[in-house]
Amino acid sequence: MTIAIICTDRDPEPWVAALHECDPTLDIQVWPDERKKADVEFALCWKHPEGVLRDYPNLRCVSSMGAGIDHLLKDAFFPKHLPVVRLVDPLLAQGMFEYICTAVMYYFREFDIYQAQQRQFCWQQHFPRSVTKMIVGMMGLGQLGGYSAKRLATMGFDVIGWSRSQKVIPGVKAYAGEAQLDSFLCQADILICLLPLTDQTCGILNLELFSKLPKGACLVNVARGENLVEEDLLTALADGLLRGACLDVFREEPLPAEHPFWGHEKILITPHCSSVTDPRSVAPQIVQNYRLMRGSMPLLNQVDMLRGY
Repeated sequence: MTIAIICTDRDPEPWVAALHECDPTLDIQVWPDERKKADVEFALCWKHPEGVLRDYPNLRCVSSMGAGIDHLLKDAFFPKHLPVVRLVDPLLAQGMFEYICTAVMYYFREFDIYQAQQRQFCWQQHFPRSVTKMIVGMMGLGQLGGYSAKRLATMGFDVIGWSRSQKVIPGVKAYAGEAQLDSFLCQADILICLLPLTDQTCGILNLELFSKLPKGACLVNVARGENLVEEDLLTALADGLLRGACLDVFREEPLPAEHPFWGHEKILITPHCSSVTDPRSVAPQIVQNYRLMRGSMPLLNQVDMLRGY
């Protein structure tokens, strides 16, 4: 039986090599050049063409090539009866923390202000507040958000978190549900979004939410571009509700050259690089799920499709 790799914006060859390193006997085919689609039981996908999964009559399981599955849910023809798994990898969590830590320190030590001063040939020192007086708010306390929140707390930051359901994380004051969202927002000097993309979180980073943050707060979005209402961010920056924004994800990627974010002096752009999946790190997990599927055993990191994560 066959594993099919179906992706449109990633090089599949490192994935093939990593999987074969785990098990040289695996039959791995790469879309669109599979020899026999009827042999495919397991599909490893990233931004697959809409409707393509209907071409595999014996498909039994779909695995995302990353931690998110929103790219699968965008397919109107996705076979909803199939189990879906995502990748959970300690290296992903560490990489995400490194990015978030860099962004937090950028704003905490006021590098954005110094960059603006440099453009004006202005030599002026600023004395940052104590690390214990900087409140970092983490929206999303799953595997990635929970790890980063805990690590930031060990650095001395006052860390608070918010999620749909209650979480317990050492050193982090956790809020949950709509009833506690405003209490969370009104404290966050730096707001980090790591929410999964669902119907409920699409557009959650909007002008109404920004108005509930402390005036002059900073935004870091490492979740999905669709979490953010882009026009509202521009308004919040222009009106002084937000001091700055660090964005790693966008509604359209690559970000079009004519997009207003590129030239905005208060927006820091990175090309969706906050945490990149290493095929060699996650290949054993993929192979294990393939074997569990073939043995009709419970799968690792299976997604609740009703919740969307």
